[in-house]
Amino acid sequence: MRLKTMIGVLAGVATLGLAGSGAAQAASLLDQQCVACHAIAKPEKASLERLWERKGPDLYYAGSKFNRDWLVNWLQNPTVIRAGGVMYTKAVKGAADKTVDTIDAAQVPAHLKLSAADAATAADLLMALKGDGLVTPGAFKNEPPGSMASMLFSKLRGCTSCHAAKPGGAPNSGPELYTAGDRLQSDYVYAYINNPQKFDAHVWMPTLGLNDADVQKLTGYLATMKEKK
Repeated sequence: MRLKTMIGVLAGVATLGLAGSGAAQAASLLDQQCVACHAIAKPEKASLERLWERKGPDLYYAGSKFNRDWLVNWLQNPTVIRAGGVMYTKAVKGAADKTVDTIDAAQVPAHLKLSAADAATAADLLMALKGDGLVTPGAFKNEPPGSMASMLFSKLRGCTSCHAAKPGGAPNSGPELYTAGDRLQSDYVYAYINNPQKFDAHVWMPTLGLNDADVQKLTGYLATMKEKK
């Protein structure tokens, strides 16, 4: 895995126009800083055990998922995206009144901070990782989501049962979505809503079976959810 990973990373570096010691230094950054917790090459075997044991989300399709500007800023000043970390059940503990989950912060490792230069280099390397065939460019039509999109998100499809739509409140098992428009590419959001198991066969995000119009509306709505400046 490590050899194949590094070959893939170096290939991505080459496409960025880095060579020689610059390529080796850039690849070393990902190798030292990222692979301990993230898969930056597609795993050869997908299993429930691998999903359960991983420390961070897969990054082998990061270039089809994230917006580069957000990635550069976040790597310098990481904020909480998943209240309970990548595996919520390992960090959650029941509240005394049995009504609201609480998080054992000791079970959620803090993400390291990178310098501005290293963050830019890491972002460029990650943006070269496309995860071939997972995301179709242009699938999201970039149409206004419409007045029903908020209700579709919060009530009709129950997205807020797992995802936070605004800061604060009880912890959720899924990543927060109140910065989704800053963080995620819309074509990725469209692809993921349509078929989460295409990205990981064992992921717990349900396949909702929505028609294309509703997927377009949900994607458009999430694109509007950005951090307030």
